[in-house]
Amino acid sequence: MKFPNFKDLILFEDNDFIVINKPPFLASLDERGGSGETNVLRLAKQYSDDAQVCHRLDKETSGALIIAKNPEGYRHVSMQFERRKVNKTYHAVVDGQVIFDQLMVDLPILNDGNKNVTIDRAEGKRAETIFDSLKYYKHYTLVECKPITGRMHQIRIHLATQRAAIVGDEMYKGKPVFLSSIKRGYKLTKGEEEQPIMKRFALHARHLVFKGLDDQDIVIDAPYPKDFATLIKLLDKFDA
Repeated sequence: MKFPNFKDLILFEDNDFIVINKPPFLASLDERGGSGETNVLRLAKQYSDDAQVCHRLDKETSGALIIAKNPEGYRHVSMQFERRKVNKTYHAVVDGQVIFDQLMVDLPILNDGNKNVTIDRAEGKRAETIFDSLKYYKHYTLVECKPITGRMHQIRIHLATQRAAIVGDEMYKGKPVFLSSIKRGYKLTKGEEEQPIMKRFALHARHLVFKGLDDQDIVIDAPYPKDFATLIKLLDKFDA
């Protein structure tokens, strides 16, 4: 998989931090068992020797990711994450028309290891997400997701509990979006197999606010990557 030049991913940079718009299919850190594949941490270290990734996004998730350029910056942001002071907003496209108005989902998540998480009221760790519907289509909804905590797969599993799985998120029974399902009269050529509009689940870290070492807010907006933007454009055109 070919990734863009690291410099081209940068949304913000000062003496202490870099914030990138992480492309989909690029891991944040070395995967367990170290396959030696390219990831954000490796690219960042080539750009800035002491770079540390301050949090992680799932491999398929795109969007704003904070990288510290020095240990002081890393500690500063880690403390903000620990105290839940980092303001994170994600956008997701979900199955069906769902009306969320400041819906707070407060369901504990248990990480079984091996990238497997479940809702577990007895053993799980506290997990809270606030959801708001931004735009309704005939068959889908664009949803704003604000995780208060930062559990693995939190947004994905919390949406699934609301019968609003993220499109393309097979792990949580989300179905991919095909052009044939929204565009009337769409015909495939004979023998052609239709590909989904997005070849991953539709989740993007859109907005991020954290404090720099001078305690001033650093406000980040991460534009949609091409695949997410294309999905929205086609839904606007054929499913509005």
